[in-house]
Amino acid sequence: MNKNGKVILAGAGPGDAELITLKLQKRLKEADVIITDRLVNPLIIEANANPEATVIIAGKQGYNDASVSQEDICKLIVDHALDGKNVLRLKGGDVAFFSNVLDELKVLQENNISFEVIPGITAASGASAYAGIPLTARGYAQAVQFITFNPTNFYSSEKWKSLAGTSDTLIFYMAAKNITDLAELLLRYTRKPSTPMAVIEQATTEHQQVHISSLKNCANDFATKHFSSPSLVIVGEVVELHQSFKWFVAEGTGSVFNELITAK
Repeated sequence: MNKNGKVILAGAGPGDAELITLKLQKRLKEADVIITDRLVNPLIIEANANPEATVIIAGKQGYNDASVSQEDICKLIVDHALDGKNVLRLKGGDVAFFSNVLDELKVLQENNISFEVIPGITAASGASAYAGIPLTARGYAQAVQFITFNPTNFYSSEKWKSLAGTSDTLIFYMAAKNITDLAELLLRYTRKPSTPMAVIEQATTEHQQVHISSLKNCANDFATKHFSSPSLVIVGEVVELHQSFKWFVAEGTGSVFNELITAK
């Protein structure tokens, strides 16, 4: 058996192909095998990767039974590393924000495979920056919380009371498909009805769209909307700053992330 290769676990940022680190750019050129998530902009690989590298799309997507399982992704990583290859595992956003990085770290350790972790810009940072919404700001919010929200989540009533009662900015990942349920829960547990909220689609890409509403108006404003994946939800007074500080003009249509699936 060949000497084991090395595995790089790296965050590829929220979408803009220029929002990657110099270290990731270097590792892309060195990789023999690139195992990439659905939410990685294909231009990152096209512009930086070793042209001889094998590119494997191992996309995971909520509500999609055709997604590649985490077990299969771990097997791909291990098999190629044990074959002596330098493997780059690319994840959208940051490598450790609401990802399955722990499963991958464990399987690498179990197989005595060396690894490196390269952080990336998470969706919350990218979406808020490109929407002109500071996540914390004097007089608006002194802290921020990152939360997932989808039908598989279960939070106690005490948790919802805490979320509804805080003045922190709330960032919800995986929440856009259930946005009206989210607003209803925050209202039920006494979050102020006029609290502004934003849904940001395709953040940092030419397809970015920013939708503004409030908890009380969410059901009417978003009743017929179907938000593209990925979408991020921001709840809190800082959303008011969008109108004053929006700077990014998106020009495209469609989805850069769907293009990744069909391109390979």
